[in-house]
Amino acid sequence: MAPVERKLYQRLLVFAFLHISGVLCFSELFFIKEPHDVTVMRKEAVILDCQAHGESPIDVRWLKNGVKVVENERVYHLSNGSLYISEVESRRGDKSDEGLYQCLAQNKYGAILSQKARLTIASISAFAIQPTPTVVTEGSVARFSCKISAHPPSIITWEFNRVTLPLTTERITVLPSGVLQIHRVQRADAGNYRCISTNIASRRRSTEATLTVSPAPRPQLPQRPRIIAGPQNISVLLHQSAILECIATGNPQPIISWSRADSKSIDVYSTKVLGNGNLLITDIKPQHGGVYMCRATTPGTRNYTVASANITILAPPSLVEWPESLTRPRAGTARFVCRAEGAPTPQITWLKNGDKVHSNGRIKMYNSKLVINQIIPEDDAIYQCQAENDQGSVLSMARLIVVMSEDRPSAPRNIQADTVSSSAILLAWERPQYNSDKVIAYSVHYMKAEGLNNEEYQVVIGNDTTRYIIDDLEPARNYTFYVVAYMPMGASRMSDNVFQHTLEDVPLRAPELSLTSRSPMDIQVSWQPLPDKLSRGRVSAYRLSYRTSTESTVSQIELPGDKTQHFLENLKPDTIYLLRIVAATSVGWGEQSVWTSHRTPKTSSALVPMAPELRLEPLNCTAIVARWQLAPRNSVSIQGYRLFHHEESQSERSPVQLRSLDNTYTFGGLDPRKKYHVKLLAYNFVGDGYQADQTISTPGCVSVRDRLVPPPPPPHNVYTKTNSSTSVFLNWGRPAFTSSHAVNYTVRCNPVGLQNASLVLYLQTSEQNLLVRDLEPNTKYEFAIRLHIDQLSSPWSPVVYQSTFPDAPTLPPSNVKVTLIEEDTALVSWKPPDEPNVAVTHYTILYASRNAWIAGEWQVLQREGTITMSLLEKLKPGQIYFVKVSASNHMGDGPFSHTMELTVQADFSSGHDPRLSHGFTHSTGFSDGFYHLDQKSMTGITVGVCIALICIIICAFIIVCRGKNRKFSAAKTYGEGVNTSASVIGHLGSEGQPEQADVYFPVMSQNHFIDAKGGTNLVINSFGPIQSSNEKKEKWFSFSSNGKKDSKSVQNMTHISASYQPGTPVLTLEDELSLSPDQPTTLQALLWRPGDSEGSSNSEESHATGDSGRYSHDETEMTNLSSGTGSRPPSLAAEDGEGSDCSAAPKESDQLTEESRGDLKLMVSVESGCCHHEAKSESQLSFQVCVPECV
Repeated sequence: MAPVERKLYQRLLVFAFLHISGVLCFSELFFIKEPHDVTVMRKEAVILDCQAHGESPIDVRWLKNGVKVVENERVYHLSNGSLYISEVESRRGDKSDEGLYQCLAQNKYGAILSQKARLTIASISAFAIQPTPTVVTEGSVARFSCKISAHPPSIITWEFNRVTLPLTTERITVLPSGVLQIHRVQRADAGNYRCISTNIASRRRSTEATLTVSPAPRPQLPQRPRIIAGPQNISVLLHQSAILECIATGNPQPIISWSRADSKSIDVYSTKVLGNGNLLITDIKPQHGGVYMCRATTPGTRNYTVASANITILAPPSLVEWPESLTRPRAGTARFVCRAEGAPTPQITWLKNGDKVHSNGRIKMYNSKLVINQIIPEDDAIYQCQAENDQGSVLSMARLIVVMSEDRPSAPRNIQADTVSSSAILLAWERPQYNSDKVIAYSVHYMKAEGLNNEEYQVVIGNDTTRYIIDDLEPARNYTFYVVAYMPMGASRMSDNVFQHTLEDVPLRAPELSLTSRSPMDIQVSWQPLPDKLSRGRVSAYRLSYRTSTESTVSQIELPGDKTQHFLENLKPDTIYLLRIVAATSVGWGEQSVWTSHRTPKTSSALVPMAPELRLEPLNCTAIVARWQLAPRNSVSIQGYRLFHHEESQSERSPVQLRSLDNTYTFGGLDPRKKYHVKLLAYNFVGDGYQADQTISTPGCVSVRDRLVPPPPPPHNVYTKTNSSTSVFLNWGRPAFTSSHAVNYTVRCNPVGLQNASLVLYLQTSEQNLLVRDLEPNTKYEFAIRLHIDQLSSPWSPVVYQSTFPDAPTLPPSNVKVTLIEEDTALVSWKPPDEPNVAVTHYTILYASRNAWIAGEWQVLQREGTITMSLLEKLKPGQIYFVKVSASNHMGDGPFSHTMELTVQADFSSGHDPRLSHGFTHSTGFSDGFYHLDQKSMTGITVGVCIALICIIICAFIIVCRGKNRKFSAAKTYGEGVNTSASVIGHLGSEGQPEQADVYFPVMSQNHFIDAKGGTNLVINSFGPIQSSNEKKEKWFSFSSNGKKDSKSVQNMTHISASYQPGTPVLTLEDELSLSPDQPTTLQALLWRPGDSEGSSNSEESHATGDSGRYSHDETEMTNLSSGTGSRPPSLAAEDGEGSDCSAAPKESDQLTEESRGDLKLMVSVESGCCHHEAKSESQLSFQVCVPECV
């Protein structure tokens, strides 16, 4: 048994291999060579190739224009299947050999048809356009043209006075279309011109045309640009070349420029300018199609004129999806899919064994899909999909293998259908008569009975029931039903067909209203008839209701069911009217529409545009397309359109501004199954025109349950590329599925992290690429795409991310400052430009001295974008430098800041900070040594000064209040430094009598401490603080008393004086309790100058004149100061010990209470018997020293 089993197993493998090879590889029959288009001369021989490969025998036949070619002595088949024509004839009628040829190959599996090949006989016709005489002025443009039809296309050349025209000069341009252009015409160009057309068939010469050149007028007057030959609409085959002509005249000669009407950039790689303004596009591709605009502009002005033309790209068919071979059981269902692209759109034809397939009850064709139901053995054949347009044809084939099974159940019996409602029918049947026990399932098939190529729906149910309710039917429709029983080995034949209709119902929805006004007192109301799916029966009547927005009274008009418009008259001008409509069938009235508003125009004599004719169409469940055109009776010009739209019951959004040339607009990102109100009006310089109002509902996005088919897959291979700082290019692939309906896409775009959903951008397109514009620079965006087809929407594709390029900076760096920090070094600082979303990669600093600036020689420094300061080194003293800064990134350079000036001083004092030198100012800019402060700096300085003054006033008030309770005591001893100073003074006196000398010595000893923070006039010695219990009110600047002097104070006054020796300086310190009213105040003492008359006195008069050497104390202090030598100042005690011969001044108790932040300076003036007062600024106290002349 083993060999028998092995042999049986081998046979099964061979059988399986044959079936797999037939289905997957399909090598039974195919073409090795197919015929191609050919152009030949008359009486020439030609061979049309055709070689088929497959299982023999193979029979090859030829068809011409769909009719079998009859062999004869001149036309016959070669052994390899090719067709040979010995002498091609060009006689008229059927005797000509020109036409479309196909070969048909057939074997036992079926037959296949080759692609079509066109046989053309070379020819050249008479000229359709010949050159005409032309008169031009010298220096202008001359143009000749000729046109001829030829196969193959002819080459056109030109002759001048019967001599071939040389093309070596740039002034002469010959276009392949047969146009001769001569620019800047000269007198030598005058003469006769003709064109020569040549191809393989013949050569033709046109008639001659004379060019007359007249002298140019002098002087030449300015002329506006004028296009004398603009571009023409053309259709170009893919990968061919296109030429758009553009010639303009004017004075001066206009400049020609080209652009696209859709604002897309022109492909610079495939485009060049031919001659002086003609546009040549080579290797035409689909993206080259569109409207091109030629613009002639007068140089240096805004005078221009425009001409435009459209390029239509033609493409032969190409298959995008091919049918696949199938193996199906008898009574099964086979589906072949074929999809092609081309321009114009290819037509799909299905062939079975070379013959055209026709629809019937079992076989349906949905444009690109072939469905065969209840397969029978005769359906086993080779099927071909043929896509054809004017540019050619292409075919693809697949085989259907029908598997037979003898053990099948019989068909279900006694099919009955009963109407349940307007959308449901009950279907019942009996089990098959034979093999019913082997049935595992039933399939119910139904479709609309009216019309051709209706789509068939199928529902599969279990074997435990023979009843089923189909409940998704349309009201008032006839349907046909049949049932098929299934078993593991195959399906039964289909049952008999049964017909049944659904009942009518009330309309599902009211019509959408369209409202326009022809005058201020009327409204034209129109609507579209409801589709059968919404009317749910025959509409018998309409009811139109209207009222004003301010009144509650409603007027109603009933109209017959065949009406689609009504004209309301005698209305109020400039009034908002609300209108709604409802439809009825024989069952009853449906649901009313919502109120639609419309404002009647104002009564005015001004000519404003009439209401456009508006049409709305749903593009898919989330988009609406608005199309319009101007009313024929409109007689005024318009400047543009305003388009409004809003969802029902929502507030009206701001309008979309459109140009006067626009006539369509797409609203995207809408919600499914929502009603939207759209309003459109045209406007001109007078004002807004009459408005057109219309409402429309978006359809629902059909789900899987609704259509019993899965949703289409989302687009794949989404590719993004940044195009500029405001645009991103998207490209994606269409998923592999087939459909006869148009496919369009929705592109979703929003910045990453966007919180406001209303700012998400939705764009509609029918192409597989899109350039998203008007984006923000330097921003990361996310993109997703979904597909829409026949009311079905795919899920969103996976999100892709892309960032726009940053914009080149448009503003300079802000807050630029230049500061001299050393004698030859300056610091430049700045802040980034004050503009968002602009990245800075580096800064450029330019600086130059005045002489270098005049010569245009700048020194350049560059710093990274994260650095906002730089040092300028090796600056030359005595020079004025100019500095400016700019910001840059990869997109370009920004503007420079305002030029700042920096003055570098010629010399600086030794040991001093150059920033404190005379004439130097720390500022943001310099000019002649003065500050250049901006408004922000001035504001800051003003605020700072005000705050400082307020603080000073508050502190002074606190000091004045606290000063009443303070007591001061005189210092008892002076330090060693005073003695040293006294000796220095004595030394000066011995040396001679200088006119003026400054001696520096510490007034206070090391045992004394003074408050140097300016808060009080408190003095502390080794015994503690010295306070005055009866201290008078003190002035701000000197903290000295200025109270009235009473008698008690005068009586208790004590004088302290030093011993005097001739030629020795004497320091006189005087104290008194108060100052007399005629004495100068401390402020006066500080501001006293040597030239003042009251400042000249000797030491004995010092206390009487009230100079700056006086300090007031109370009686207690005077007593303490006069109690012994130990309480006297050490310097004065030292003088007494020397035994000076000079007369001593009266003793006076004096206490120094003036505080100082700097050194205390003693100014010595040596004159004959006189002393000078001098006040020093910078917080220095001056003491008066008189050096009398020694005898």
